[in-house]
Parts: sequence; structure tokens; C-alpha cells
Amino acid sequence: MNFPWNMFLDLGVISMALLMATFLRARINFFQKYLIPNALTAGFILLPFYNFLAPVVGMSEIGLGAIVYHLLSISFISMSLRKPAYTKRKGDKSVFGTSVSIISQYSLQSLVGLLLTFFFMSTVMTELFPAFGFFMPLGFALGPGQAYAIGEGWVSMGFEGAPDVGLTFAAVGYMWACFGGVILINMGIKRGWLGKGQVEKISEKRFRSGVMGRDEELQVGSKLTTESEAIDSASYNMAVVLMVYLFSFLMLKGLGGLLSFAGNLGNDLAVNLWGISFVFAAMVALIVKTIMIKLKLEHTLDNGALTRIAGNSVDIMVAAAVGAISLTVVAQYWLPILVISVTGGFVTFITVIWISSRIFEDYQFHRALIIYGACTGTMPTGLALLRVVDPDFETPVATDYMYSAAFTFFLVIPFILSINLPAYSITKANPMYFWAAIGVALAYGLFSLISQRAIGGKRAFAKVSTLWYEDKN
Repeated sequence: MNFPWNMFLDLGVISMALLMATFLRARINFFQKYLIPNALTAGFILLPFYNFLAPVVGMSEIGLGAIVYHLLSISFISMSLRKPAYTKRKGDKSVFGTSVSIISQYSLQSLVGLLLTFFFMSTVMTELFPAFGFFMPLGFALGPGQAYAIGEGWVSMGFEGAPDVGLTFAAVGYMWACFGGVILINMGIKRGWLGKGQVEKISEKRFRSGVMGRDEELQVGSKLTTESEAIDSASYNMAVVLMVYLFSFLMLKGLGGLLSFAGNLGNDLAVNLWGISFVFAAMVALIVKTIMIKLKLEHTLDNGALTRIAGNSVDIMVAAAVGAISLTVVAQYWLPILVISVTGGFVTFITVIWISSRIFEDYQFHRALIIYGACTGTMPTGLALLRVVDPDFETPVATDYMYSAAFTFFLVIPFILSINLPAYSITKANPMYFWAAIGVALAYGLFSLISQRAIGGKRAFAKVSTLWYEDKN
């Protein structure tokens, strides 16, 4: 029988790489010291396989891009369906503050990427595609799924290899998330930003090795909310997640049809919306969760099971994203990739710490971790860093981030519309489109500054030269 095997072959290879990475983390001190996620290690194991060995055995990296794209949305749905473990305080500005912090990174990363792209276009790489710099926020702040999807759109505009460049920026972003996240956590330990109990947990052997010891008490990862004779609890939770994803697809199809009446601009927006399908997936998940609460069915969902679904999706997604990178394309663009990603990474690291300590009233370090991880890797990467100091998500930080995702989307619609502007400077032979994109990034930067002042009050710009602000009062 001639059934398609490609996806399951890819998943099998990814699984082998994840198991090898787990063994390396458990045995080698380097991986333990820097808390390198097994998924990232697995990705670098897959990288040479898909570039050199896979073609010999009739496999390719094409299917990995689809895996990355879909699993990002699955992870967002899973986390958005989780029930909050706290009651929201009246007048709390943390959700809006989270959105402002994320938007500030869109602005800063766009400016770094586009201005450095202009520098390269004016000097040593005159043929560089003008939208190249937008891969900084696409690969870092938005993630591999979006970088890959929007890169596919740029291929038709003349940017050959754009999806691979996008995945490369995403992979570099993951490295910033890992190594920068460890540095940030160590700074929190040394400078007293973390409590004593949290510091002790980080030092535990099982935390460093990534596996439980033979005689250690195993933790409960999820609970049963259904009778297994009727339907397995994991199957039920997964069914709800996949149902939400179906509804998300139908919503995007409907929006695409409506936007087609707006002509070329509407069609361009529709294409970009597919690139950020994870936002719509999160929105639909929140709607479904609200309906289930109204129908008194929310108790049938289990936070632990949903977290496991999200974690599984992230592990496979990260490994696939790194493995899908074409080394041939990377070699062609290595200089701008290196300069833009290193510069942008430093800017992100410094500004996230600076802003988080001033814009939030509580859990400043926790919020800095999740925002930094999300703005260099993906939302689940931010959750992974947060889990170091908040393993059971008992603080409101993770839920605030989930709520902020839909809110952020509406605020960044003009940014989404501007993503293709630099590309138009080539297709329409008008450089003003490139500078219009710069203007949009600057406008978002101004919005972030004004909003930070409104939320943070006197703290917003206190002690400007100090990296971390602590209110002594």
C-alpha cells in the first residue's frame, strides 16, 4: 500500500535527535552548566543530517518548515486554554505593560535590522534584499513559523532563500534565548533579584541534568478529567486543541476572503495574517475557553495535560526549525546575519531588563525572563525560562503574557502591514517604501515610550543609566 510516510519519517528522525540530546544533557557538564534545552541540541544534530545525509536517502528538509509552522500555533492554543491559577486584580496594568514591552522590541529590532541592512546595501552588499533586516523581529520576536511563512512570500518578490534566512535568524534567536537566559538568571542570583528558594531549586542535580534520578519521587505532570474507558484524558484535551486549530483555519480563510475585496493591499495583509496564524489560534482558544466556562465545562480541561501538549510541540518545533536551515543559504548571507543578530541580540538583552524593572509593579524579574525568552525565541521559550523560577506557573506572569498576545496583535496591525514595504522598494522601484517602514518602527518606539510613562509613572525613566531599577521606598 502506498501511504504517505514523509511526515512520520521526519518525526521519527526528530525524535531520535531529541533522545540523543537528552543523553548528552544528562552526561555532559557543558550542557548542564548553560542549561541548553535538549530541543536546541537536537536541532544542531539534525542540521548536518538534513543538509548532507537526508538527500542521499531520499529525504529533504521541506516538511520541517510545515512542522514548525503548525506546532507553533498548537503550542499557543494549549497555553491559552489553560485555566488561570489566580484572580486578576482590579486596575492591574500588567497585561498592557507586557504588550508595551513586546512592542518596544518589535520597534527596536526592526530599527536595528533595517538600518544595518541599509548600511550593507550602501557598502559591501549592494544587491541585498531591502526587507532582509525585518528577519530580526520576525526570527527573534515572532519565531520560526512566522519567519518561514513570510520568507516564502518574499521568494516571489525576488528574495531567493528567504525562508532559510528566516529560520537561521530564528535559530540564532534561540541561542540568544538559551545563553542569554542563563546569563540573565545568574545575574538575578548574584544581584538578589531571585529568592533563596528559587536559587536552591536551580542548583538541584536533576534540574541541571534534565532527567529524574532513579530513586527520586516522580512529579505529577497531568491529571485525568475523563474516564479512560470512554475517552482518554490526553485524547480529550488534544481533541479540544485540534478543534480550536480548525476554527482558527476557518477564521483566517474567512478573513482572507473579506480582505480580497480591498485589492492588492488586502491580499498582502491576508498573506501576512497566515504568517501570524498563532495569534488567531490564541484568540480562538480564549473564545472557546470562555464558552466552556459559560457552559460549565472548563473542569474537563487539565492544565497539566495542556502544558504537556505545549511542551511536546515546542520541543519538536525548535528541533525542526534548526534542522531545516540550509547551510548553503547561510553561507551566502553569513555577514549580515552575524552583524544584525549579534547587534540586535545585545539591544534586546539590555532593553528588556531595563524596561521590565521600571514598567511592572510586581514579579519584575519573572516578567523580564518570559519577555526576553519570547523576544529572542518564541513564547514557549519564554515559558521555559520562566519555569526556572516559577516551575508550576503559580504567579500571574504566564497568564498575563497569554492575555497580552491577542491585545498585542490589534496594536501591531500597522506593523504587520509594513512588513512588505521594504520589498516594495524593489518591486515598485521606489526607495521611499523602505523609509516608510523605518517610520513605522519609529512610531512604535514613540508609542512604547509614551505608554511606559503612562504605566510606570515616576519609575518609567528613573535612573536611566542603571540597568535594573529597584524602588527603595
